[in-house]
Amino acid sequence: MKQLPPFTLMQNVIQDYAWGSVTSISQLFDIPNPETKPQAEIWMGAHPNGCSQVTLEGQTLRLDNIINQDKRSILGERTEARFNELPYLFKVLAAEKALSIQVHPSKEAAEIGFEKENQAGIDLKAAHRNYKDPNHKPELVYALTSYQAMNGFRGFQDIIRYFEAVNAPALTHYLDHLKANQNEAGLSRFFEAVLSIKGEAKTSSLSALMSHAHKSKGHELADLLIELEKQYPGDVGLFAPLMLHYITLQPGEAMFLNACTPHAYIKGTGLEIMANSDNVLRAGLTPKYMDIPELISNTVCQPKPSDEILLAPIEENNAKHYPIPVEDFKFSVYKNNANITCKSAEIIFAIDADTTLCHTSGQTLVLSKGQSAFIPYNTHQYRVTSSGSYARAYN
Repeated sequence: MKQLPPFTLMQNVIQDYAWGSVTSISQLFDIPNPETKPQAEIWMGAHPNGCSQVTLEGQTLRLDNIINQDKRSILGERTEARFNELPYLFKVLAAEKALSIQVHPSKEAAEIGFEKENQAGIDLKAAHRNYKDPNHKPELVYALTSYQAMNGFRGFQDIIRYFEAVNAPALTHYLDHLKANQNEAGLSRFFEAVLSIKGEAKTSSLSALMSHAHKSKGHELADLLIELEKQYPGDVGLFAPLMLHYITLQPGEAMFLNACTPHAYIKGTGLEIMANSDNVLRAGLTPKYMDIPELISNTVCQPKPSDEILLAPIEENNAKHYPIPVEDFKFSVYKNNANITCKSAEIIFAIDADTTLCHTSGQTLVLSKGQSAFIPYNTHQYRVTSSGSYARAYN
């Protein structure tokens, strides 16, 4: 059995998804990209689809295997009892193109869906598989650069006004129904109808949408539609900006995305932390499989007040702690020095400067910007010194 020291440098998987930026991660963190591949996400954690590794006594080992050797000491008794695994996945996400519009299922729905697809014998890697694991996937994103996204439904009147301006005859019937039913059931039916439109009705409706966008060029929403149409021509997800809030986070701003909330990341680089899950139900801006009935059954079709999109931190000394309404993960950003008490297994990520971790045993570890350290629960207490900012993932 390999004994983890108080701090261990993590060797993290960089996912090269096609929508990723070729330059952002290398520019921000001096991480080389000699093959000029998209560097979409750095995964920090123990998810099987991209598990971090650590080197102990000259051996490079998977983090999940190390955790499984001594869960109580590494995760802490509370986390072991509640989750029996590292319950979060921490990422750097760098989007050059828009990601698909997504909804993540609730915990209960994920458990049911995962078991149902297992019983049906659907391979975990099958393109038409909805549930990769039995977990929900609430998430927080913290902007490192200007960060464009969609998050949650607009108000009923705003949705109606935008679709009236487009004036797509094939959607008139569904829009009239929404006008008469400005409630969750009405929005659910409208959302499903728009995503399900096909054939000539789809073609003519998208033509009306883009004609309206080009006539309104120079307006924020019109310019977004024109850019998205270049990336995903003919995609039904182009209607999403008329239904979902469009927001640009400035560096240092954050937002939380709960389960069952439609959202999409459009462009920018940020830190992302989520429950340890890879469950995605897609709602457009993608060539991938879309299971619309399953998506609708997992979507809460209620408007999200615009003043609830940004997540205000609780500021304390050199730290900003973000109030996250789930137990799976917590997230804080620190500037300069701090004394930290472990509440669980933790990950420290150096954002913009060398960051030094010190333990009472005498061990120290210096992280360059873009590097991360895994810190087991039994480290108990440690000190961080830095001339810049660093993020802390824990639960």
